[in-house]
Amino acid sequence: MTVKPELLVTAASMEELVRLAEAGADAFLLGESRFGMRLAGEFNLEKLLEAVNYANPHGIKIYVAMNNLIDNETVPLLPNYVRALANAGVDAVVFGDPAVLMAVREHAPKLKLHWNTEMTSTNYATANYWGRKGAGRFVLARELNLDEVLDIKRNTPMEVQVQVHGLTNIYHSKRSLVNSYMDYRTSSGTVESSSLVTDKDSGLYLIEVERQEERYPIYQDLNGTHIMSSDDICMLESLHELMEAGVDSFKVEGLLKSPDYNEIVVKAYRKVIDAYFANPESYQFDEDILDEIKAVQDPDRELSFGFFYKEQVY
Repeated sequence: MTVKPELLVTAASMEELVRLAEAGADAFLLGESRFGMRLAGEFNLEKLLEAVNYANPHGIKIYVAMNNLIDNETVPLLPNYVRALANAGVDAVVFGDPAVLMAVREHAPKLKLHWNTEMTSTNYATANYWGRKGAGRFVLARELNLDEVLDIKRNTPMEVQVQVHGLTNIYHSKRSLVNSYMDYRTSSGTVESSSLVTDKDSGLYLIEVERQEERYPIYQDLNGTHIMSSDDICMLESLHELMEAGVDSFKVEGLLKSPDYNEIVVKAYRKVIDAYFANPESYQFDEDILDEIKAVQDPDRELSFGFFYKEQVY
């Protein structure tokens, strides 16, 4: 029998972290914008230590996102930051840039490493390459279909993580494109553009001329401008296929979602995971659990299988 997979979630605050932990989360991905990309909330070192102190007694793991685009100004900050993470007792860092890997191996060698570049983690040879460099987990690209996910899992000794719920990033620019657009629209100077784009709750979205019914959320933060998918992945009813294959970690992305919504989603996935492992041979999906998510799902955002059952993957 395969090992029960980890239920990994995001949190915007300590209050939400506690709430989602009580709902059944096994691990959290946290961080701060200097080092991490597209975070649900800001967790500086002080808050990370608070999260670790809460999580450890509950058997919950804390991972720190260091998957940002690392520039020359950031490189000198890495040694002290990874040492501080190790001293705080975090369980792993999520990285895409080799600069982070080298800093961890030199200054915090006991920290575990999860490799995640989002778009290029698409084959088991690459997984095994990063495994030889010291990574213990491979975070798969969201554009892979189910057959490719299973093939990678069969051909690597590394832990494999997939996203099973929530929105995904489809475009990122380091430039402040929203501010530039607002500056253009408000050139008279009567409205300060920065007041329109300072948080992820501003309700901005992009609509294509050919697909007026689809809305792509757009927000801007310290790392630039992000455009997100018009639908939400929801693998709840097919989660057993990933569990049968032994996928190690299921990520629920809580970005741009309310704590109420995230709590319901985490509880739903917890129920399905536990129900499957209670009796895998006779497991049957309970539609009522999916209905709990549908009841709070934004009607303008479809629940979909993402790329899991698509032929085209890139």
